[in-house]
Amino acid sequence: GIQVTKRIDKLGMRSSDTAQIFFEDVRVPSKNLIGEEGRGFTYQMLQFQEERLWGVATVLTPLETIIQETIDYTRQRKVFDKSVLHNQAVHFRLAELATEVELLRSLLYRTIALYVEGNDVTKFASMAKLKAGRLAREVTDSCLQFWGGMGFTSEVLVSRFYRDLRLMSIGGGTDETMLSIICKHMETLPSK
Repeated sequence: GIQVTKRIDKLGMRSSDTAQIFFEDVRVPSKNLIGEEGRGFTYQMLQFQEERLWGVATVLTPLETIIQETIDYTRQRKVFDKSVLHNQAVHFRLAELATEVELLRSLLYRTIALYVEGNDVTKFASMAKLKAGRLAREVTDSCLQFWGGMGFTSEVLVSRFYRDLRLMSIGGGTDETMLSIICKHMETLPSK
């Protein structure tokens, strides 16, 4: 009763196989049941905050790495006999991106501290996840641009992060889902 479709070719995260799985008339022995029958979705919902915080934590190092690699690359890359990094637009933008990463880290640490104390962190975890997804797109897009033509190849890490980190705004709840959750906690979500 278990049918697995062929592997789905994805934009990024290529090392992680994805396929559709269909269950038809599958029986699970009661000794193999985890939790109460019919509560699977509830169990999934209960772990979302941890999943979202984990996602935020795992994106910080790649973002720092790509900023540093972009600094190193633009420092040695010359255009019109001048290092690309010496352009104010480039070094200012990299400084802004590094600042945004540090702000995200602060929000993550604050949220984790509240979580450890036993507080409901749904609003802050959603804010951090939203910011992480958007910042992942912003950092990778900006840095890829500074790599020029090399950034558009599969030879450099920035192009891989550009593809792979895009999932941050989708997995564990889309940006739009995060915004809905935040609005609900701010009591600005229109009533039904």
